[in-house]
Amino acid sequence: MKLGTGLFTCQQRPDDDRSGSERYEEMLTLARAIDDAGLDSAWVSEHHFAEDDYLSGVTPALGAIAAETDDIEIGSCIALAPLYDPVRLAEDAATIDLISDGRLTLGLAIGSNPREFEQFGVPREERVERLEDATSLLRAAWSDGPLDYDADFHDVDPDVSVTPKPDGDVPIMLGGAAKPAVRRAARTADAWVAPSKLSVEGVRKRHEDVQMVREKEGLDGEFTTYVLRHGFVADSEEEAWETMKPGYFYLQRRYAEIFSGESVDELDAERKQELKEQAVFGTPEQVREELGTYGDALGDDVHVVLRTYYPGLDTDAMVECVERLGDDVAPHV
Repeated sequence: MKLGTGLFTCQQRPDDDRSGSERYEEMLTLARAIDDAGLDSAWVSEHHFAEDDYLSGVTPALGAIAAETDDIEIGSCIALAPLYDPVRLAEDAATIDLISDGRLTLGLAIGSNPREFEQFGVPREERVERLEDATSLLRAAWSDGPLDYDADFHDVDPDVSVTPKPDGDVPIMLGGAAKPAVRRAARTADAWVAPSKLSVEGVRKRHEDVQMVREKEGLDGEFTTYVLRHGFVADSEEEAWETMKPGYFYLQRRYAEIFSGESVDELDAERKQELKEQAVFGTPEQVREELGTYGDALGDDVHVVLRTYYPGLDTDAMVECVERLGDDVAPHV
């Protein structure tokens, strides 16, 4: 099993008086800590027009992390593919991959927030088709020679050669829990990421569905299942939960607003309990035990991304958590 962390969002909680520059420096501090700790990966996330400055510049952020780290896989979890000019995305992703010496994984999804689509002038009803077209165009752009692809949503000459070219293949990871999304990943991508709301059994069923689709369609090559969970490591279960809880609940409240388009002043008690049950937190031994259930269910190839970045949480506390993941959790899962 591989173990990574993130997802950097650089949000500003109402009780956080730091500047934007300080919050982005925190992201780089944590990225360096992840690299030094010997973990496998670090990730950024994306949303737009958020009042708390949720990270929107995925490619600049990944470029900065690429320059600050040496060994870890870096990636987007998730970039909102329909909102991008796919030719520019191909160029930017290839540049990041070259800066990082082949460490980029490009995670993509269809998106959902109506306001984001409206402000970008992209019809929301085209989001699935735009994701599929972008995935095909990216593959074509990164291949040797001219594009040789007639894009549905970008008026680009198939005879043009998109540059730069990455030195190797840039893995594409697709997200989503619904069966069409999972099967789309199986057919067209190199990886699928399971959202944090899925149980171990839910991930296992979809993992088997991926394998069935790829075998049925004769698709060879490596395919990775990533699993997102929220969590934290501390000296006790209570300490870990109390440390992560304010930032975790804030993050989930903001997600509820992003996905619903409506203001959410407070999560109700039932939702808070549900979120607590979904999280992986406690001593290193407790976290190892719970993460091990994914290895038991999916095999050694699973890559868990344990989200330990929480807006407004003390930077030193997050660095310490990363170090404990590297020292006391990763070597044993």
